Amino acid sequence: MSDSLFATRRAGVLLHPSSLPSPFGSGDLGHAAYRFVEFLAGAGCTVWQVLPLGPTHEDLSPYDSTSVHAGNPRLISLDWLRDRGLLDDGELDAVRSGERARQWALDAASPRFAAACAHDAATASAFAAWCGKCEWLEDYALFTAIREARGALPWYRWEPALRVREPGALAHAAAELAPRIAALRFEQYAFAQQWTALRHYAHGHGVRLFGDIPIFVAHDSTDYFSADGQRWGNPHYAWDVMARDGFAWWRRRMASQRERFDLVRIDHFRGFEACWHIPRAADSAVHGHWEPAPGEALLAALVEESGDGTLVAENLGIITPQVEQLRERFGLPGMLILQFAFDGDARNTYLPHNHQQLNVVYTGTHDNDTSLGWFESLDQAARARVTEYLGAPGEPMPWPLVRATLASVARLAVLPLQDVLGLGSEHRMNLPGVARGNWTWQFREEQLTPALTGRLRAMVELYGRKPA
Repeated sequence: MSDSLFATRRAGVLLHPSSLPSPFGSGDLGHAAYRFVEFLAGAGCTVWQVLPLGPTHEDLSPYDSTSVHAGNPRLISLDWLRDRGLLDDGELDAVRSGERARQWALDAASPRFAAACAHDAATASAFAAWCGKCEWLEDYALFTAIREARGALPWYRWEPALRVREPGALAHAAAELAPRIAALRFEQYAFAQQWTALRHYAHGHGVRLFGDIPIFVAHDSTDYFSADGQRWGNPHYAWDVMARDGFAWWRRRMASQRERFDLVRIDHFRGFEACWHIPRAADSAVHGHWEPAPGEALLAALVEESGDGTLVAENLGIITPQVEQLRERFGLPGMLILQFAFDGDARNTYLPHNHQQLNVVYTGTHDNDTSLGWFESLDQAARARVTEYLGAPGEPMPWPLVRATLASVARLAVLPLQDVLGLGSEHRMNLPGVARGNWTWQFREEQLTPALTGRLRAMVELYGRKPA
């Protein structure tokens, strides 16, 4: 792994682009993203971890996307479009004031881009070349246009001819929805251009990008959590069919992500060893059984496609020895969460004295409370146990937990920005089991002060996480 990000100690920050400050609602890939790269570089952090970037359903969950390849148009920078003459200041002001929605601005930019292609051969050629190499693009655009035209109705409730992809019905829909399909192509091109430029800028500042692949694909449903287990509503894979062509679908999926990221986390890695199957008619997740998955063959294909040292396994929760053996067989780093460390005794895997190098260590993740909120929610005895383990520090939470994370022997340490900012529970990103109000947190630009940058950099250097 001498050429991987795990060849040396590093520090990073977890922040989804939607959490960047923006006058247009959701954070995006515009100026604030570049300023955040500069903050990371100034603080000595060389990794920016994000959540999945695909288009979301109405609940905004990045883990419930309508595509494994496409980018989320909500992340497209309107400033970038204005700078290229595709929007004007008045249109940006209309979105900024809330008078118009972001999608209205994208709709206005699309025909102007088409006009630019008609008058400039170089622009047209670049766009055509990009569309030509994206084999997923036409299916995505047609699917999305049909879904939108039916008021976001899930595909399994469409007319039978469309549902089973009858060629004549698809051709008719493509002709009828041609203007929207063209706009969707433009949106994906704009997203790709913006992400590529941002990645180039990050690399120029010594920052590498860390992405995330959910193991399952959405079935036009949202995650469902209950005391009887997790019923996500995701269709399971026909592994035997996928194996026949050497897992080509997975290879293409990984190739798309590696075009965007230097490092990729496989969410719910546990499912590569076995998945919990629930009958469609069952009333709860308790009525299910484990079905084996072709972990070795699949991971061999993914590692070959992605390259050694580029994948991380999310191995949280109830993990069997077989799952860990699979992860170790391919040399994939796992995850360590300090918020999980203080239940039980000194043998707890997440306690820093039990850490191993080939791991990514976190104070917490997007699914956890902020570290300050977590600590404040503990009872007095639990707080005392945490404080004693951390050496009865004088500085307030969450900085002692941040220090412990950076001091870990794990090669990569990642801090949610909320913990770097010392924020409480009201700033958490996601509360599993709650259907509304998630995925909308944003920080303010003035929170990234020179003092904070210096404090974080001093810690990163103190614990040997600033690569030469």
